[in-house]
Amino acid sequence: MSQERVALITAASRGMGAAIARRLAADGYQTALMSRSEEVVQLAEELGALGHIGSVSQPEDLGVFVSRAMERFGRVDAVVCNTGHPPKGDLLGLSDADWQEGLDMVLLNVVRMAREVTPLMEKQGGGSIVAISTFGAVEPSLTFPISSSLRAGLGAFVKLYADRYAEAGIRINSVLPGFIDSYEVDGATLDRMPMGRPGLTEEVAGTVSFLLSEDAGYVTGQSLRVDGGI
Repeated sequence: MSQERVALITAASRGMGAAIARRLAADGYQTALMSRSEEVVQLAEELGALGHIGSVSQPEDLGVFVSRAMERFGRVDAVVCNTGHPPKGDLLGLSDADWQEGLDMVLLNVVRMAREVTPLMEKQGGGSIVAISTFGAVEPSLTFPISSSLRAGLGAFVKLYADRYAEAGIRINSVLPGFIDSYEVDGATLDRMPMGRPGLTEEVAGTVSFLLSEDAGYVTGQSLRVDGGI
C-alpha cells in the first residue's frame, strides 16, 4: 500500500487533462489516469502511472477505475474530474438525447465520482476534489448552451458537496478555464481577451495543483475562474 499522495485524473490523455497529470506527477503524486483514448496508456507509461481506458459518462467505468487505483495504491487523496465537451447547437434545436449526453458528461460524472471516492476519503480522514468546468458556467454563451447550463448546475453541486463534507476534511472546488491553447482560438475570440492570448494548459494545471495542496487547505466550495479576465 502506497503512503505517497495519490491523485486520480479523468480525461487525462491530452490537453488540460494531460497537463494536470504531468503537473501532479511532478508535485510528487502517484497518479492514476483515465480516458477513452488509448493515448492515456502511453502517458501513464511515461509518468509511471496507472492508465485506464474508460468513459466518464459510464458509471461502471468510473467504478472500475477507482477500484484499480485502490488495488494499486491503497488510497485516494486527490481527484480531478476533467471531461470533454458536450454537444453544441441552437438553444432549442438540441435534442433531449443531446442534453442527456451533456448531463452524463458534465455533471453526473462528478456526482458519480464523488460517490465512489467520498467513503474512501472519509475513512482516510480527508481528501480534495477539483472539477474542471468552464467560464461559461458564470458567463453563459449561446454557442455552448448545454455546457453553460449544466456547468452552472455543477457549480451548485460543488457548493452543496463542500458544505456537506467539510467536517469530514474533504474539500471540493471547481476551476473555470477560459479559452485555452489546447484548442484553436480565432481572431475574433482573441480580440475579446484582455491579455491578448489564450491560456496555457500548464496555467490551468498550476491552479489545480494549488487547489489540491495544503496551501489551499481553507478553500472549499469555490469556482475559480482562470480565464484571463474575459
